[in-house]
Amino acid sequence: MQKPLIALLISSALLTMNAQAADLIQVYQQALANDATYASARAALAAGQERTTQGRSGLLPVIGLGGSSTKITGDFESKSDNPLGAGSGSRDNSRNQWSLSLSQPLFRWDRWESYQQSKLSQASTEAVFAQAQQDLITRVAQAYFDVLTAQDNLSSIQAQKSATTEQLASAKRNFEVGTQTITDTHEAQAAYDLVVAQEFAAINDLEVKRNALQQIIGTAPASLSTLRPGVTIAAPQPAAIEPWIASAEQQNYSVVGAQLNLEIAKREISRNRAGHLPTLDLVANKGRDSVTASGITKTNAVGVQWNVPLFSGFAVTSKVRESIALEDKARNDLEATRRAAAQNARTAFLGMNSGLAQVRALEAAEVSSKSALDSNKLGYQVGVRINIDVLNAQRQLYSTQRDLSRARYDTIMNGLRLKSAAGTLKEADLAPINELLVK
Repeated sequence: MQKPLIALLISSALLTMNAQAADLIQVYQQALANDATYASARAALAAGQERTTQGRSGLLPVIGLGGSSTKITGDFESKSDNPLGAGSGSRDNSRNQWSLSLSQPLFRWDRWESYQQSKLSQASTEAVFAQAQQDLITRVAQAYFDVLTAQDNLSSIQAQKSATTEQLASAKRNFEVGTQTITDTHEAQAAYDLVVAQEFAAINDLEVKRNALQQIIGTAPASLSTLRPGVTIAAPQPAAIEPWIASAEQQNYSVVGAQLNLEIAKREISRNRAGHLPTLDLVANKGRDSVTASGITKTNAVGVQWNVPLFSGFAVTSKVRESIALEDKARNDLEATRRAAAQNARTAFLGMNSGLAQVRALEAAEVSSKSALDSNKLGYQVGVRINIDVLNAQRQLYSTQRDLSRARYDTIMNGLRLKSAAGTLKEADLAPINELLVK
């Protein structure tokens, strides 16, 4: 029952292997169309782009048209001393009126500052969206290489399982003919049982990683293009760390957003202080009042309207103190964001350089491990090596190959994170990575 179950799990995990493999750029295009997080950021950008228009509206004239139409009915009774004589009756009147009004702010400092804040707020929204674009690139690449890592791990375990199966069969044959002890058979059996357990875990891990990629691209991922054997990963340019850190402290989109938030906080202080300042508006009115009994009255009026605040219960002063404290908070948030961006750039730069060195070391170790395996196989055939020596050499080779693949993926990802921290990561940066994949 065990072997059919393993075969079923493998076929389920690698169901799309016969389909044409999708490369990194194709997967990224799927994410652009289907990722919910990116779609949310795009909608937030569209909403944020309306803020400048809303802020400008406070400086533009407000025009309104209003009116009413009324019918008046009632009874009347004249007094006895009326020269015309006493009497009574009914009288109906109708009244129609309308008024066209205009108000144009001439001096309202709070509205001017609100307009400046709206422009900064729109720019902040654009910075947030630019960061979301970079995050999508890194998220897609990470999920893509996580799947490849899981596939490499499964392939390594399956190769190790195949080799262990051969060694187990060889140990059993040699024991039957008396050239080896039962210990060799038990060691081979233990190695086989261990690799079977590892295979189950690797299959499950691959399925989990594929589901994580599916969450981003919105559909079950097809077979993915893998790295070409022996690829060379380019070192970061420039090769010095200082330009990367300087770029991160100035161009990182999170830093740009924090700088804009600080400027908004400064404008908020000025806007609240405007509560102590007078206001001046140009007002104009044109009206018409028509009453059946008395005729038509037309009015035209143009003037200025001013207001000087005298006392507001210390509300304005309190708001100013609050906005000063919030400005200090925004300044410290900016510094924290700048330090975090610099640290991310430093970590990615060091990780990429150490990754390149690790790749070179593991490439040499792979060659040595292959030689060691061949020597142990030959020694086992002539009787100077035992079964466990061959199993250990095989395990060492497969482990080295798995670590080499992971080191390459991590180095590529650190390169993307470095550009993201520096605020320079773009979709075009995926093209050189895509060229490293098997077409």
